[in-house]
Amino acid sequence: MSGFRVIVIDDERIVGQMIKAAMEPDGYKVETFLNAEPAFARLREEKFDVVITDLKMKGIDGMDVLRTIKTAYPEIKVIMITAFASLDSAVEAMKSKVDGFFAKPVKIKDLKECVQKLLNPADMTAL
Repeated sequence: MSGFRVIVIDDERIVGQMIKAAMEPDGYKVETFLNAEPAFARLREEKFDVVITDLKMKGIDGMDVLRTIKTAYPEIKVIMITAFASLDSAVEAMKSKVDGFFAKPVKIKDLKECVQKLLNPADMTAL
């Protein structure tokens, strides 16, 4: 069991549910949110290791989530997922120090491997 804590922010409820269902059997504690405000409140209450955020959302978008987390919680890894992947959005995310970037539909296997690599880089030699 990993015990690592993950927040998923996506305005499509099914995406958060899918990621949660895929990761919790591996020992991750996953909390899902439909927008950033309650997720930020939760980050102020407890320590999390990874935030997975959608890029395009009403209100606070994924780029704002990324910048806020990298400023306030630089130790937290941020993975961005988007149905609107473009070279410009990927470059902007990389400049803002995103730790992973995936186009939707996300392959859960790839997402889980990215999370594992970010949290346990030494474990990747077995893959």
